[in-house]
Amino acid sequence: MATFLYKLGRLSFRRRHFVALIWVALLTLAGVGAASAPAAGNSSFSIPGTEAQKAFDLLEQRFPGTSADGATARVVFKAPSGEKMTDPGNKATVQETVKELSDGSEVVRVTDPYRAKAVSKDGTIAYAQVSYKVSGMELDDAAKDALKDSAQDAREAGLTVEIGGDALQAVPHTGSSEIIGIAVAAVVLVITFGSLVAAGLPLLTALIGVGIGVSAITGLASALDLGSTTSTLAMMIGLAVGIDYALFIVSRYRAELAEGREREEAAGRAAGTAGSAVVFAGLTVVIALVGLSVVNIPMLTKMGIAAAGTVAIAVLIALTMVPALLGYAGRKVKPMGEKGKLLGRAKKQDKPAKPNLGTRWASFVVRRPVAVLLLGVIGLGAAAVPATSLELGLPDDGSQPVSTTQRRAYDLLSEGFGPGFNGPLMVVVDAKDSDDPKAVFTETGDAIKGLKDVVTVTPAQPNKAGDTATITVIPGSKPSSVTTENLVHGIRDAGAGIKADTDANVLVTGSTAMNIDVSEKLNDALVPYLVLVVGLAFLLLIVVFRSILVPLKAALGFLLSVMAALGAVVAVFQWGWLSGLMGVEQTGPVMSMMPIFMVGVVFGLAMDYEVFLVTRMREAYVHGENPAQAVVTGFRHGARVVTAAAVIMMAVFAGFIGSSESMVKMIGFGLAIAVFFDAFVVRMAIVPAVLALLGRKAWWLPRWLDRALPNVDVEGEGLRTRTGRGDEDREPARV
Repeated sequence: MATFLYKLGRLSFRRRHFVALIWVALLTLAGVGAASAPAAGNSSFSIPGTEAQKAFDLLEQRFPGTSADGATARVVFKAPSGEKMTDPGNKATVQETVKELSDGSEVVRVTDPYRAKAVSKDGTIAYAQVSYKVSGMELDDAAKDALKDSAQDAREAGLTVEIGGDALQAVPHTGSSEIIGIAVAAVVLVITFGSLVAAGLPLLTALIGVGIGVSAITGLASALDLGSTTSTLAMMIGLAVGIDYALFIVSRYRAELAEGREREEAAGRAAGTAGSAVVFAGLTVVIALVGLSVVNIPMLTKMGIAAAGTVAIAVLIALTMVPALLGYAGRKVKPMGEKGKLLGRAKKQDKPAKPNLGTRWASFVVRRPVAVLLLGVIGLGAAAVPATSLELGLPDDGSQPVSTTQRRAYDLLSEGFGPGFNGPLMVVVDAKDSDDPKAVFTETGDAIKGLKDVVTVTPAQPNKAGDTATITVIPGSKPSSVTTENLVHGIRDAGAGIKADTDANVLVTGSTAMNIDVSEKLNDALVPYLVLVVGLAFLLLIVVFRSILVPLKAALGFLLSVMAALGAVVAVFQWGWLSGLMGVEQTGPVMSMMPIFMVGVVFGLAMDYEVFLVTRMREAYVHGENPAQAVVTGFRHGARVVTAAAVIMMAVFAGFIGSSESMVKMIGFGLAIAVFFDAFVVRMAIVPAVLALLGRKAWWLPRWLDRALPNVDVEGEGLRTRTGRGDEDREPARV
């Protein structure tokens, strides 16, 4: 591995014009493809194998032309103080609004509040429901403007009017904080390298890699049904790993220059050593992201594969374009310890240089491993305590900021009709195999009325064939409550009894039931996913470190950091701690996808720092140092760079906290705090403490396994005999 990458690095350095041209051409091609591709519509959300999805599919089959996946809007009216919605003037205003809404070309139907009995008991609140032919993201601007204009006309007549539903769904934006994250990364790079040129290389290559990845996703979004969150996630992870991978290559290049090697030779050795770590670190991230497909939720699978593709591009760019740009930079990239004009050149000193902070910290940990280990584990354990109160759910209008019309409509409906009105359950009764469908419909409705927490059960609405009917159930509790979840299970249990008696299938669907099914599906998939991803990465790390205990320690450390990060997410987004600082206007359940998504992404990123830091220790140990010295050596060479990489990754992830989409905001915060815990507590404290306690046992490997494993030479042992001047090194054209 190291020899191949060494040759690739030298080839890229020498043929830099050709390498740069290839990547620029790929960026241009991806950009043109993105610009010419049709605009992507709203990505479909399906959860194969769940009852809610089966009911939804049955509705499309038995009730054709009803646009079951079309956008909806609830126009909510509230009468002025002291008036009723049934007053003649207010009633005339509402009916005029309903008439205006019905004129839209994409409108399927509009319900009249007075005919549909959609007026609250106290008469102060009413709503009209608008159904459209297309989804919210596909709804044209003219239809949205007509909806807003109709509401405004009613407001001018004296009514309070708000609009809920997904008809006004907007493409989420990340805000200026994303740019701030990149700016922080730039400052950290300048401080680390002391040179604008050296600092600019990781930023430039990361932006090119993200540009190619996101442009490719945009170009394929319509064909592959990719949502906006997919490209945002790819950008988030691609930027973070792209900067970090390039940072490690450039840092090793400067270290090789400091040892007196020529620039082409230094580029080759940097690619052969640090590049090997980049390859395996990238592989762990890719495994974790692609492994999300085991959950069998298409949206999550697409997000994972798209982000994994961007990570793969970041690895390839780090191995080829970074050496090429180092060739262009020439002497503007200084050897390690020699700073450019920006921060002043290092002064030569006769006395030995003072040990750096990484060396001093590692020496302290080696002397006090038990105290450091206990402090780290107890600290992470305390941070993980809130995770024991984790509640899962999916966002609805109730999680929107209070400044939005969707949130205000949600609150008005809760005020007028009860909290459960915002999460109605749709019961689909398939009586095709029953002898008396009408009797089955009646029996089902009666059974549901006898359950707890049921406020309203509408009469069954059969299809034209009379073999299938829908029943709407209004719970007494809000959609995200445990009580509503129990009601869904209660209806399904009652349906099982009806099926046994009549051969009719009773299915529960609707957004609330979908959310419940998603949460259960994700919970069921978490353990298999952990086994698959951690198992594959464990095997990979055995090959990299040629040890059993080091990969085991890496996996256990990851579990500590991810639990602590989940605890922080619960504290902020569910409990409301520091919610104002994070821009969280409404607390509530943590997104259902968050635990399994964090497990996947954080595991991949955690292994990045494990590989980058511990390979330096392994390299020192292989070259003859004792275990304690190897730990200190690894920190002397790697701590500064790993610290810079972690700060950069945290800054990039934190930049997405400013997103208008709650899922992106939560992911940005969760990944940023997870990187902090993993890099600075687990990898910088717990890992060296454990290695110091284990000593030589840390690097133990059974002889039979040592013979069976391939030698990937991550430490670059095969490069030690190379002088960088021989003819043997002048054959990169074979690569």
